[in-house]
Amino acid sequence: MSAKDRQSIEAGESERRRIRNGELKGPTAGLAPGNVQANLVILPQALAHDFLRFAQANPKPCPVLAVSEPGDPRLPSLGDDLDIRTDLPRYRVWRKGELVDEPCDLKSVWREDLVSFALGCSFSFETALLEEGIELRHMTCGSNVPMYRTSIPCTPAGPFHGPLVVSMRPLRPEDAIRAIQITSRFPAVHGAPVHLGLPEMIGVRNLDKPDYGDAVPVRSDELPIFWACGVTPQAVIATVKPEFCVTHAPGSMLVTDLRNSKLAAL
Repeated sequence: MSAKDRQSIEAGESERRRIRNGELKGPTAGLAPGNVQANLVILPQALAHDFLRFAQANPKPCPVLAVSEPGDPRLPSLGDDLDIRTDLPRYRVWRKGELVDEPCDLKSVWREDLVSFALGCSFSFETALLEEGIELRHMTCGSNVPMYRTSIPCTPAGPFHGPLVVSMRPLRPEDAIRAIQITSRFPAVHGAPVHLGLPEMIGVRNLDKPDYGDAVPVRSDELPIFWACGVTPQAVIATVKPEFCVTHAPGSMLVTDLRNSKLAAL
């Protein structure tokens, strides 16, 4: 094992331990820089196959990093000590499409038929953008990234259908060009943007009122740049209304032991 791999494992384990101990309850952007972060969807086994087909049909918002065995809270490929029931700062529990709770762990609702899906997260490619000197406004503001439901439909699979959700980062044109080049190298964590500028063309009417996360200022010399977002399954859940489901709370991701560079396509 290389020194960098060992460093990533130690960083991932350290942040998960802090989260597990209740020391961190907010957004995970910037934690364990260089480590892959993941979105989370947990569904009953009866729906797992259809959701996997949905994710495969919509790889931009739902790039699959790992899938658990039914009832198993572990995802060994993402971290040896990882426990999906305790290692995110905040979860969302859904019943029939309604958000009913936002707990800090899942011990009271865990079931033996649950299957966990870890999906790629744009927080992973943000390290590469920061290394190129590109400002990320939500980090500058100390807030969560803004996310919006769009008018773009996802490709349906089984009962799963609904709108694409995007995250937005305001960038100057020259930085936007570089960001496209950089994020294109990371298809496993959403890849290149899906839209640039003119938010009304994708059904986003007010950048100051995101559906998830926090609004950030967009300056007169900047364009809003939109990436497919792993919160998309939450919009789908609100549409499909499964009997039971768990997701991450927006911005509260699973910090893994994987290095972002391992996911780079080029």
